[in-house]
Amino acid sequence: MYDYKFQKAEMSKLASLVNSDKSKIMNRSLATKAIFVSLILFPILFMVLYSDVTRAETIEVEYKTFYSHVRKLNNEDTQALQFAFGFVNIHSKALCQIESARISTDKKQIPLEVSEENRFTVPTERALRLADALVIIDIVEQSNHCDISVQLETKPEYLKANYSFEELAFLFEQYEAFFNEMGSFMSFMMPSVNGLMLQFRDETLSTKLSNGYEIIQGNLKLDKAFFENGKPIRLPEAPLRVTAVTSS
Repeated sequence: MYDYKFQKAEMSKLASLVNSDKSKIMNRSLATKAIFVSLILFPILFMVLYSDVTRAETIEVEYKTFYSHVRKLNNEDTQALQFAFGFVNIHSKALCQIESARISTDKKQIPLEVSEENRFTVPTERALRLADALVIIDIVEQSNHCDISVQLETKPEYLKANYSFEELAFLFEQYEAFFNEMGSFMSFMMPSVNGLMLQFRDETLSTKLSNGYEIIQGNLKLDKAFFENGKPIRLPEAPLRVTAVTSS
């Protein structure tokens, strides 16, 4: 699974996905059952407002900060992928609770759907960037306990219980295209795609599939060998997400 974390300091370092002279490299980290690479994509400035009634905090982020990166997925080679944004509690490492999220301009308010996992996506619209739109998030926890993060994953319409080999190969190629494109800027920092990780909502789910692969504690890893046999796959249920398995 590929996970991006955005720090809240003004002097945050940029990571290898940014092709500008402001880019600086950040460390990578490994996580259980899949390889995680933590990259800071851009410095993020936001305003925190306080509510005396609910004690919730409202965070405002310039839309153009998101736009400069979500637009990188706006092509046929990465059409099945999306960035899912959220806030990670720096103490518990769990996602902070989001009450609501929206895009705000002088003329309209656009509500953003927040998932059960407390993540949201933003549209890729140049008009919103030109309108100096803001992304406004109402969060339950204290803002200084939550770091903004975004996860690269497949879009919901590509999640299903039964996959043909061609469908999974297509997702594999989408991730390869993304990392190859980003690697054109700083190839020595970019990981290679070694497979796909299918994550299920039930983290206790463990079962052996008919093709010999196993779901272990809610995760199914399809390595490169899987993509050499050309066979379909049947799952007990649709996965929660499909992400890339990578290595340096």
